Amino acid sequence: MPFPTRTIALWAALIAASALLGFGLKLAQFPAALLLGPMVAAIVFGVRGAPLRMPKPAFQAAQAMIGCMVAHAITAEITKTLIADGPLILLVVGVTVLAGALVGLILTRLRVLPGTTAAWGSSPGGAAAMVAMAEEYGSDPRLVAFMQYVRVAAVVLSASLVARLLTDSATAGPPAAAEAATFLPVLVTLAVAAVGAGVGLWLRLPAGALIGPMLLGAALHATGVASITLPLPILELAYATIGWYVGLRFTRETLRATLHALPGILVATLAVILLCAGWALGLTHLLAIDFLTAFLATSPGGLDSVAIIAVGSKVDVSFVLAVQTLRLFVVLITGPLLAKWIARAVPQEPA
Repeated sequence: MPFPTRTIALWAALIAASALLGFGLKLAQFPAALLLGPMVAAIVFGVRGAPLRMPKPAFQAAQAMIGCMVAHAITAEITKTLIADGPLILLVVGVTVLAGALVGLILTRLRVLPGTTAAWGSSPGGAAAMVAMAEEYGSDPRLVAFMQYVRVAAVVLSASLVARLLTDSATAGPPAAAEAATFLPVLVTLAVAAVGAGVGLWLRLPAGALIGPMLLGAALHATGVASITLPLPILELAYATIGWYVGLRFTRETLRATLHALPGILVATLAVILLCAGWALGLTHLLAIDFLTAFLATSPGGLDSVAIIAVGSKVDVSFVLAVQTLRLFVVLITGPLLAKWIARAVPQEPA
């Protein structure tokens, strides 16, 4: 059945507004600009009552691309670092994840946000992945997205400031993931995304469309069997798809709830950053690393933004990326368990 002319016109307007906002945020060097721009544009359209919805298969395809993006971060060098310093890195990751869980628990008990939304929103890392997974566990992806990207923005600002203060040059170079895409690796990556998502959904894994490609791609990429390569246009489309899927579900009522929760979200974000910074200071006494390396390693997301800052600073990049990558995997795996635990801790209303 063909789309009505009005629907086509609305989609064209949404795409144009998304491109304008995304490009503006990108020029301002904002993290995940090409997700945030479409999401903000979609929120405006959703609040104004536009009858647009992103199909679930398109959303699952975007999840698969994000799974491959995470898999791309796993390299042989990072794997060696994980093996060499595994127990210690796991301890660093555990403290960071527990800091996020503690903040989520406090927000939930104070009823700042409904249900398990605080658990997903305070997860320290994997913003796009957390938004993509949240709905499958009964959380509101709109509030989760708002929490996650407030945190991402705050982390990037604080990490950039610390890097600028502690190094002579904090000029960030291009991200390591921005590599020239050739036909065969791209074809292999798309095959990994399709097979991984298909198997993940067939096995009914949590967020199988994301977890399947992530696990399969990481195994192939880290062992050198296959090169996971995502051309920038495909990754940008995946980010935009998730932004539209989340943003178009905003209503006037959701927007009011989001603004009402903003003070609590800001306090929670600052608390997670300070807890991780305190842990980073403690690490400098346990390991032969500088504070900036420890701060970036324990910084609660996102992986892409922290990687850019680390590459442009005088830090142990392998250690930072090893900790950040392992934490992302731990957050994705433990997120559902922590969310359920936090949900059980919600005080019951009196009968």
